[in-house]
Amino acid sequence: MTGRFFDDFERGEQFTTEARTIAEADLVRFADLSGDHHRLHLDEAYAKTTPFGGRIAHGMLGLSIASGLWVRLGLLEESILAFLGLEWTFVAPVRIGDSVRVVITVKEKKASRQPDRGVITLRAVVQNQNAETVQEGSWTLLVKRR
Repeated sequence: MTGRFFDDFERGEQFTTEARTIAEADLVRFADLSGDHHRLHLDEAYAKTTPFGGRIAHGMLGLSIASGLWVRLGLLEESILAFLGLEWTFVAPVRIGDSVRVVITVKEKKASRQPDRGVITLRAVVQNQNAETVQEGSWTLLVKRR
């Protein structure tokens, strides 16, 4: 499924991404990239003293991976114009070894004032390997029309 445009999406339509397993190296690389070297993500001895009982992934790493998994579906390869915004909640920790996937539902479609584009709002639910929700929210995208 590739090459979808604003007109091709239907409210309530759902997509599920493949899963991706979170590795220790992901935390280290994300810490280096973002500059967030908090001990909760990188120091197991410290993290064991927290309510999480061990290291957890950066919340923003989970969001970034969710976005990447969505992009890998290829649905908007030729038609996305802009990522306009998001609302996001971090429900539960993502841990090293978790396999996450994203369930995307088309929540809303609005035509733009410009006839060549429209705005799509997607509900995104990030689930771990046990189908537990770990993150959720909505993404608003500007997409070309046919």
